[in-house]
Amino acid sequence: MTDVSGPYTYSSALGAGDCPAGTYHIDLVNGTAAWSDGLYHLHGYERGEVVPTIELILAHKHPDDKPRAQEIIGEICRHGGHFSIYHRIIDAHGRLHQVLTSGEGTVDAWGTVTAIDGMMVDLTATLQRETEVAAREAVERATSTRSVIDQARGVIMGRLRVGSEEAFRLLVRLSSRTNMKLAVVAADLVAIADSPDPKGPDGPDRLDAAVHDLLNGKPKRQRRDSRS
Repeated sequence: MTDVSGPYTYSSALGAGDCPAGTYHIDLVNGTAAWSDGLYHLHGYERGEVVPTIELILAHKHPDDKPRAQEIIGEICRHGGHFSIYHRIIDAHGRLHQVLTSGEGTVDAWGTVTAIDGMMVDLTATLQRETEVAAREAVERATSTRSVIDQARGVIMGRLRVGSEEAFRLLVRLSSRTNMKLAVVAADLVAIADSPDPKGPDGPDRLDAAVHDLLNGKPKRQRRDSRS
């Protein structure tokens, strides 16, 4: 029986943590297969509990992914070549894994496919971590955006002596008129209000002019570095 060993893996999302993975060898001449320990574990088994076969591999495929996976493996068995499949498997304990299976069909001198060698990498934890990070960053961006808009609204309320809703309406109107995102308009106004130099280009005179433009419906004078 061909000896198979576990592959080296790395996931940028998991840092020092390895991706669970395993390798396999399928001998199409005598119909035998060999799995690394990692592949047994991915499918929810310990070595010796089951006999690895193509049929067993396919049996663990998610029902929605199985037909296409069978198609591809069938093509490899007939013609050889490389393949890569992103799909789902359900292990012996009923747990769902999102995996990437890749491999190559070896063709002999007579054009017969004699073996398939490859590996399976479990991407479940990587995808979960990336989803968590993306969600957290989205919340942080939304929180930051709300914060700067609230600050700008406070500036307008203080300068024009208007209520919160009216201040927000003025900000929205300016955003629409200048074709700039609301958060960018708000950030510009807050930057002017926070200017440390009262006589500088972003000092109180500039703030008064910006607020005056808001009140009178005139386009705000954009700074040279205004973002679109």
